[in-house]
Amino acid sequence: MKTETAEKNVDKKKKTVSEEEESKQAEACASEPVPEESAEEKLKAELEQANANAEDFKRKWYSVSAEYENYRKRTASVASQKYAEGRADVVKGLFPIADNLGRALQSCKDEGTKRGVELVIAAFEKLLEAEHISEICPLGEPFDAEKCEAVMAVDPAEGEESGIVREVYLKGYEQNGKVLRFAQVVVVK
Repeated sequence: MKTETAEKNVDKKKKTVSEEEESKQAEACASEPVPEESAEEKLKAELEQANANAEDFKRKWYSVSAEYENYRKRTASVASQKYAEGRADVVKGLFPIADNLGRALQSCKDEGTKRGVELVIAAFEKLLEAEHISEICPLGEPFDAEKCEAVMAVDPAEGEESGIVREVYLKGYEQNGKVLRFAQVVVVK
């Protein structure tokens, strides 16, 4: 037991001596003169830091500016598209009226009334042209499911091919390749 206690005391003394040596070395390091940077070197370092910050801010500004420009263009495009779709919806509401005017023209006996209906139909067609809307007229052509809706299939007459549109019940309309109303047609079986 005595030897254990003696060893512990020796260890404590060694620790105390090593701690004293470390504190002396730290004081020696602190007392050594550290060469100070000259004012010019400090200014150069500050200038380099300021230039680096300026470049960073400039990159961020360009990024935000580009994002805003893309947002502005995208928003304008969406607004323009919505406006065009709204106009097309209004014109779609006129299609049944034009259908009825066409029927009235076919059954009209009075020349004055017939001329008046023709003028109204001409005005409607001019409106469609201004809106870049064209008729889908598949009469005599092969049936196209992307533009037509078959309401009836009939047996072929002599010499008729299968899958050809024989009659158009309702005209179809498209705007810039987008179908606004499918043509309703009778197709040969």
